[in-house]
Amino acid sequence: MEEAVLYVVENNIATITMNRPKSLNSMNDGLIDGLHAALDKAVADAEVRAIVLTGNGKAFCAGGDLSYLNGLNGTAEKKSFIAKVGDVAKRITTIEKPVIAWVNGVTAGAGVNLMLACDLIYASGKARFGESFAKVGLIPDCGGLYFLPKAIGVHKAKELMFTGDLIDAATAKELGMLNHVCEDAELKDKVYEMAARLAASAPLAIGLTKKYLNNTVLTLDEVLAIEETTQALLMGTDDCKEGIAAFYEKRAPQFTGK
Repeated sequence: MEEAVLYVVENNIATITMNRPKSLNSMNDGLIDGLHAALDKAVADAEVRAIVLTGNGKAFCAGGDLSYLNGLNGTAEKKSFIAKVGDVAKRITTIEKPVIAWVNGVTAGAGVNLMLACDLIYASGKARFGESFAKVGLIPDCGGLYFLPKAIGVHKAKELMFTGDLIDAATAKELGMLNHVCEDAELKDKVYEMAARLAASAPLAIGLTKKYLNNTVLTLDEVLAIEETTQALLMGTDDCKEGIAAFYEKRAPQFTGK
């Protein structure tokens, strides 16, 4: 039996691939456990500077595997699975390494929200997106009630979540759900061009920027205090010294994360 999630590291980039193509990479226990295990590896590996999340086959992720969900017994078992799904999204937002979603095809339900948890989102022009929960009598999960209104505003989020309608990639980008829409022939190259740029960037600066951007409850005074303390610390790092030296020497910096 093939693994539900594949993990490969190359050129300081970890690629995590959801690998249930026959079910459009829908979420069951094996896929969610596999995502947690892959994230564990990426976080623990100091050589990994950027992460790409994608799906094998025609889909990024079609959301929950309805046949699997229908087989869960009792409230406790159902809560446990939904909590594990939510924890994947939370981990993506809290790990210090940047995560790029490579959205190769259909993305629905929790798959949309998993995508939105990522830091940057590159999608195929053929991709379609749907917050399909209401159509099966459910509310959005995998952080959707947080991520979608943050990305596109609460009123448009209500429309997509109430109706469950599919939208195309151009519409999703216009709404603010995507960074880039690419032709299939160039999508992979564009994703890894950005991943390489992020992998070559200063990891301490990227990680702290991500941390504070994802904290949406900070006041301006709190942000200014964070900037004061954090910037002073970063100014003393080897990476900052290297970045300044590279600027003056008109060369690419070689950051080490120290």
